Amino acid sequence: MKIETPVLHGKHIRLEPLGHRHVDGLVATAEVDPSLYQWSPVPKSRIEATTYIETALAWQDAGTAAPFATVRVEDGVVIGSTRFFNMERWSWPMGHPRYGHAVDACEIGYSWLSRSAIRTAANTEAKLLMLTHAFESWQVLRVCLHTDVRNQRSRAAIERIGGKFEGVLRAHRMAADFIARDSARYSIVAAEWPDVKQRLNQLLDQA
Repeated sequence: MKIETPVLHGKHIRLEPLGHRHVDGLVATAEVDPSLYQWSPVPKSRIEATTYIETALAWQDAGTAAPFATVRVEDGVVIGSTRFFNMERWSWPMGHPRYGHAVDACEIGYSWLSRSAIRTAANTEAKLLMLTHAFESWQVLRVCLHTDVRNQRSRAAIERIGGKFEGVLRAHRMAADFIARDSARYSIVAAEWPDVKQRLNQLLDQA
C-alpha cells in the first residue's frame, strides 16, 4: 500500500515530497562540505542525486517509505533530505481497534543537512514535524532511528531529542564507506511521545 508523502509545514523549514525537481538543490547542498557526510549516504553529483531520488520514489511506490526534501522557509533553498522508511503493518485480527491502520511502526532516517543548517533549528523542527505526523496522524506505536555506531554527532542528536538507546545491531547495514556497519538503535514509543514532543518544543523555543 503506497503511503502518500504530505507537506509538513514548520516555522523554520518545511518538508515537501522528494522529487526530481530537487536534484540540483541536493547536489548544491552536498557539495559545499562533503567531509560532513562521512557516515551518511549523500548524493554528490547529479547522477547520484537522480539515482538517490529514484530509489526513494521506488520505495514510496512499494509502500515502504515517504521521502522528503528539507526546504528552508525564508528563501525556499533545499538544505537536505530525510524520510520515513521500513514501514511496518502488523497483522491485527479483524475487529481489533488497530485493524486496517496504515502504519504500525516506522523508521526515520536518511537524514542529512547542509553545513549552514547544522546547529540551527532545522533538525529539531524536522524531527518534531515527522514525529508529530507519525504518532498523531498515523498513530504509530513505535518510531526507530538507527545510525552508524561510529557517528557520535548523530547519536548525540538522537539522544538530545529523546530517543532511547536499545543497543547495537552488528553488521546491520552497508555503511557509507562500504563495510558492514554496526548500527546504534534508538526508539521512541507512543507512551513517550507527549514528553518527547514537549522536549522538542522547548528546544525549538531555545533555538
